[in-house]
Amino acid sequence: VVGQTGLGKSTLINTLFAAHLIDTKGRFAADEVVRQTTEIHPVSHVIVENGVKLRLNIVDTPGYGDQVNNENCWDPIIKYIKDQHSAYLRKELTAMRDRYIVDTRIHCCLFFINPTGHGLRPIDVTVMKKLSDVVNVVPVIAKSDSLTMDERDLFKERIRAEMLYNNIRAYPFDNDDYEEEERELNERIRTLIPFAVVGSEKSVVIDGKQVRGRKNRYGVVNVENESHCEFVHLRNFLTRTHLQDLIETTAQIHYEAFRSKQLLALKESSSKQQQQQQAAAAQH
Repeated sequence: VVGQTGLGKSTLINTLFAAHLIDTKGRFAADEVVRQTTEIHPVSHVIVENGVKLRLNIVDTPGYGDQVNNENCWDPIIKYIKDQHSAYLRKELTAMRDRYIVDTRIHCCLFFINPTGHGLRPIDVTVMKKLSDVVNVVPVIAKSDSLTMDERDLFKERIRAEMLYNNIRAYPFDNDDYEEEERELNERIRTLIPFAVVGSEKSVVIDGKQVRGRKNRYGVVNVENESHCEFVHLRNFLTRTHLQDLIETTAQIHYEAFRSKQLLALKESSSKQQQQQQAAAAQH
């Protein structure tokens, strides 16, 4: 989960999985000091739905771009993702490796965009570009109820155009093995990206029914109502239609690229060492 402080990252995660998984850093009173995520904090949960167990690891990252000088503020996030690849590779290369390696690799990065209505900030472009090289990036417009429907559509178009211009590849990707149905589903998802979402852990009553939503002076935003926001689409995408594909894409594209690079560097280093030893032996 990546984005600047105050965009409702924790709230959206808790809304997605209908459980209080991470504490919000938001303020509940005007005079309360703003709390910030200062370090990368993985939280592990087992979610059971219809008798199916899912081990879910959520990684809450420091709010980036909050400081006056934001140079290389994305480094801890990129390092964390690469460290998980590295840990997996080490386990894979051991002589007596486990049949089942515990997988802590990051399969999906939810990238939160500020609902300004203007476009991406230069720092957003930089961070998204760097992240998309190492992880499956899924952009979301946080707190999208602060935009009108027309503003939201225009904003989404702008972001898609900026991502295309800056050559930022968001997940999902297609490959030659996909059937027509899978390609059509991915195409449909790409027309929704970035998902315009609203998160809420509070229940409100609409027409006598309890729903998760946000009340404002104009009425109630029902998180699960598709005409209010795209939360339901995002939840289905992450937990139903693309859950397995996210894991496979991480393994086949991002981890494979990392693995090849590391093994090549290892081979070059070993070859260099051998040459140095041979040279030293010849001198001797």
